[in-house]
Amino acid sequence: MKKDIISKQCEENNTKIIMVVLDGLGDIPSPANDNKTPLETAKTPNIDKLAPQSAMGRLTPVIDGITPGSGPAHLALFGYDPLEDLIGRGVLEAFGLGVDVGKNDVAIRANFCTVGSDGKIEDRRAGRIPTELGQNLCRLLSGKIKSANGVNVLITPGMSHRFAVVLKGKGLGNKVTDTDPQHEGMLPLKATGQDAKSKKTANVANILMEKFKVALKDSYPANGVLFRGFSSPPNLISFPERFNIKAAAIATYPMYKGLAQIVGMDIIKSGSTLRDEIEALKTCYSDFGFFYFHIKETDAGGEDGDLERKVSGIEKFDKALPEIMELKPDVLAITGDHSTPVIMKRHSWHPVPVMVLAKDCFRDGLARFTEKNCIVGSIGSVPMLNLMPLLLAHAGRLGKYGA
Repeated sequence: MKKDIISKQCEENNTKIIMVVLDGLGDIPSPANDNKTPLETAKTPNIDKLAPQSAMGRLTPVIDGITPGSGPAHLALFGYDPLEDLIGRGVLEAFGLGVDVGKNDVAIRANFCTVGSDGKIEDRRAGRIPTELGQNLCRLLSGKIKSANGVNVLITPGMSHRFAVVLKGKGLGNKVTDTDPQHEGMLPLKATGQDAKSKKTANVANILMEKFKVALKDSYPANGVLFRGFSSPPNLISFPERFNIKAAAIATYPMYKGLAQIVGMDIIKSGSTLRDEIEALKTCYSDFGFFYFHIKETDAGGEDGDLERKVSGIEKFDKALPEIMELKPDVLAITGDHSTPVIMKRHSWHPVPVMVLAKDCFRDGLARFTEKNCIVGSIGSVPMLNLMPLLLAHAGRLGKYGA
């Protein structure tokens, strides 16, 4: 298999690779924005300086037409096949929060939401409540609900409206459908299981949904809960082992830390701002060969249909870029994990723009890093899982194949 060939060709050296992931970066032209994308709208003088020296292209996270979740999209970025090595969202969230999830446990990613008097969802994210309020509500739930149908329940707060629920008990399965219908104006769904063990888990989840609803009845706008990503820990070959490179992850949101931890990256502690992430990168730079550097704001802007916020996220990164370049990485990649078009307010299937700068890359001579320029870039339109081997090759970490 291709991934086995790549692993066998990996060689160790002292080069540095930085992969910047502007979450949800990809977009499509908007009639309300003069038919421009956020990348085209953003003022990015520092990216513009690097663009003509870089190779550009487009990445498909899964396959054409398939809209990816953040989990499979990141797996593809890290060189894993998202169709073979799927990691559930619940496990990602729980690991990112430092929760111990055993191989027989089931982790769930949960959202506080706003429910109207008719029981229908008014806001799937409860207005993105402050993290402190989310923590308080999780303490409330933990104090009142410790088990359901003989299964122990562990509740851990995340950021804003997000938290993790881990079910610990015998005979649990993870093949369970989400209760989040993905749209406002609908009733929360009932969890259903695909096999006997998963039906037990689904029953517990439905009991919890009702218990949470009662406990949160006076907590408007966070008076409901939605469950997604029922999952258990996977069995993966670690990133450092596969690619013979020591890897560091710098991210502010728990889910992304969780994913990086699951594939064997070291999680570098940082605060919650881009400035904190930059300082963390500088602090650990001498100790690793690969750096995953995640920025969330671009995706949040896309999901909220907030053009200004998405543009602002891109521009904030551009202002910080010179400090990254002062570290003199041998390979720099700027990309996203998926597209989150502002006019769609959700993840989409559209290809993701990518820009790669290295001393031996093909210099496309394109003036700016935009979706349209990436269409004609020398990298072409390729599966996202091809990016990691390309970065390793530019870093001189892939040996010759065959005689």
